[in-house]
Amino acid sequence: MDIKGKVHEISPVITVSEKFKKRELILEYAENPTYPEFVKFEAVQDKVNLFDNIKIGDQVELFFNLRGRAWTDNKTGKTSYFNTLAVWRINPLASLSPAAQVAPEYAAPADLSPSAEDDDLPF
Repeated sequence: MDIKGKVHEISPVITVSEKFKKRELILEYAENPTYPEFVKFEAVQDKVNLFDNIKIGDQVELFFNLRGRAWTDNKTGKTSYFNTLAVWRINPLASLSPAAQVAPEYAAPADLSPSAEDDDLPF
């Protein structure tokens, strides 16, 4: 799966245990700009380095897997369900600010004023 949006927040690397580390990224997804969504993605183990060259405010395209799991509390017997959006690739998108955009090039305007040489028109 993939999604495009603006980076809202990036966490530092979180060391959960000696053998497990993760890092989170919050993406502002604005399918409807009036009501943007803030979606949490996660990179684990060797993928935590994917966020090293990304900055807050960058426009990116994230590729991720949707993961889900169940957890049952031994005391109450209640089962809870958790979803994870696991990032496996991130591409920065080229976004030019309005001031940095290149103006289109146009041909020089042609001189359309009548001259003595143009008198051969039939009308």
